[in-house]
Amino acid sequence: MTEFSDLDGASDAAGAPAPATDEALLARIAARDRDAFAELFRRYAGRVKGFLIRSGFPAAEADEAAQEVMLSVWRRADSFDPARAGAATWIYAVARNRRVDMLRRRRPEPDPEDPLFRPDPDPAGEATLAAADRDRAVRAALVELTADQAQVVRLAFYDGLSHSEIAAMLDTPLGTVKSRLRLAMTRLRGALGPGFAAELRDG
Repeated sequence: MTEFSDLDGASDAAGAPAPATDEALLARIAARDRDAFAELFRRYAGRVKGFLIRSGFPAAEADEAAQEVMLSVWRRADSFDPARAGAATWIYAVARNRRVDMLRRRRPEPDPEDPLFRPDPDPAGEATLAAADRDRAVRAALVELTADQAQVVRLAFYDGLSHSEIAAMLDTPLGTVKSRLRLAMTRLRGALGPGFAAELRDG
């Protein structure tokens, strides 16, 4: 990863750049402004690396992947639409996609000769019906949440993100994320019972 290896000092010679929002920087990056990319790189490369480390990747691997994420940001900046998402949300979405790719590469290919490599037996009819009922109940409960509440629940339970990671991804105060999650948990507990958290993780 050498394409942007010199960017940390790209704007030092000209003095500190005027403060700019992340969205403004992305607009300039879409026009291939290297100084704007250098500033965004300084703001997010370390945060993306930390996100990947917390996802279980070693520091060296996370560092290389963070640089690849930022390179994707450089290449795809013209696809950013501030009307659809904040800059932080968009950048972390790129990072999440990269994390998924890394996790997929870690999984070994199944060995067709392995005696365990066979389909699971079909569940009994009653178990199938119970699982279907549970799935319907979970989905119905999630629909009853507000959009903001459902979003943080999915990020926390389905994607396994911490509260701070969700706050960074959504560009939302940590206290707001915790409040939305707390309200959502109260509503889901009432609809699904005390064991609902396990059902969400299985969903």
